[in-house]
This record gives sequence, C-alpha cells and structure tokens, in this order.
Amino acid sequence: MKKLILLGILIPTLVHAQRWHVNVFGGISNYSGDLQSKTITLDQSYAAFGAGAQYDLTKNFSILSDISLFKVGAADKYNKPDLRFRNLSFQTQIVEWNILAEYTFIDLTRKKFSPYVFGGFAVYHFNPYAYDSVGAKVYLHPLGTEGEGLPEYPNKKPYNLMQVAIPFGFGVKLRISDNVVLAYEFGFRKLFTDYLDDVSDRYVDQTILLNARGPKAVEMAYRGGEVKGGDPTYPVDQTLRGGPKYKDFYYFTGIRLSFAIESKRDGYYGRGRIDCPPKKL
Repeated sequence: MKKLILLGILIPTLVHAQRWHVNVFGGISNYSGDLQSKTITLDQSYAAFGAGAQYDLTKNFSILSDISLFKVGAADKYNKPDLRFRNLSFQTQIVEWNILAEYTFIDLTRKKFSPYVFGGFAVYHFNPYAYDSVGAKVYLHPLGTEGEGLPEYPNKKPYNLMQVAIPFGFGVKLRISDNVVLAYEFGFRKLFTDYLDDVSDRYVDQTILLNARGPKAVEMAYRGGEVKGGDPTYPVDQTLRGGPKYKDFYYFTGIRLSFAIESKRDGYYGRGRIDCPPKKL
C-alpha cells in the first residue's frame, strides 16, 4: 500500500517534469594521437556540427541523443621536431551517434546559469586518408600500412572502421528565454582503437608489404623521402612507427542551443497549467 501511495505521488511529478527539446551544436573538433603531440589544442582543428533531441526526466536530469558530423586530422610537419621527418599525415570524416545522460547542477527554472556534466555511449564511423606526393587522395585502411591482416604478422588484425566510444564532458548553461538555453561545452571521447590516424605500432618489412599490398602501401607507410632533409631509406622491420601504449581520442568544444518543444499540458518544466474546458452556465 505504501508503494502505491509513493508511486501516486511520484508519477504526476515526473510527468510534469518531462519535456522535449531539439538541440543543435556548432564548434570545432580535434584529436590526440601519434600525429598530434599536444593533448588538447586548437591547432589543426576542423568544424563540427551536430543535432539531436533531449528529454528531461527531472529539472536536473536529462537523456540526450545526437548525431554529429565532423573531421579530424593532423600532420607530422606540425609535430615534434624529432617526428617531422617521418612526414606522415591523415584526415578522416567521422559520423557519430550517441546517447547521453546529463546532469544540470542548478534548476534553470529558478536560475539563469548552471554548470553541467554528461556521459554515455557512442558509435562512430571513420576512414582515414592522406594525400600522396602528387596530391591524390588515398584511403589508408585497405593498404594495411603496418601489416594488418598479413599472414607474416598474425598479431596485427585489420582495425574496424565502425567503433564504440565513451563520451563524457562538461559545460555551462545560460537560459536566454523560457524556451531557449545556450550552452558552452567540452566533450571528449574515450576510444578503444589506436588507428584513428592509421598509426599505432611498428613498421613492417618493406618487401612483404610491397608484395602483399603494392607500392602505394609502401609509399604511404613511410614518407621521409618526400621532405627536404629527410631519409629516403625505408625503416627496417619492427622499427617503431607510432606509440601503441596510449589509444587515440577525439574531442569537441563549442556552442549548443536547446529549443524546448512546448505544449499546453506541460508548460515550462511543468510550471504551466492544464487547460480545462470552461464550465457551462
């Protein structure tokens, strides 16, 4: 009986608190990995866009889902001095779908400003590419530049272009009207691959790579001969090419606008009234 009474109290409260929003995001994206020496930086950033929906379970706790389109990339010519002569580079378009739980610390029905945090689950698709010495676009995954999928290197499996990630981040919100909230946020993605940039571990034997994947694979695996003062000699088998100890990650920063979808029943976070038909006289 007590449980029924409690449910009778909670259910109307939750129904009043529920509310839908449409969210749009605009900002910049970047990554950290073997070709980007700085953990967090604005250097070599690209534009990022996203849109989705938000459902408020309470005045502080929300569930969100977004689709984001963006690009990341980097080049050794901007890397640490001792890595510039490796002369590798990459770019990739990324499409991400996520579902997030978000907690806003201060009730925005009473205040205009609040910090917030979020975390959740994401699925994303990437496909790294680079431009060769004549400017042609070359997708790197099929080349297996580190011997992925070759029988001579059984421990090097081809990486998947569809991966999962753990999103998390924080930001601040400013209510600019009853129906619109402006937020500035930082979002990070913990990845489970070190091949976002197609660089992870060690060089493989040049002859084996040449015979299995062709001259373009050899050309894109090591590009030191293309830079002035660089060494044109392909590194020997198992020479360190990247840093496998740490996985890659990507991140965003930017502005999110949240537009509430009003209804007569809900009002603003349940502050509106339920319209009743007029009494007949």
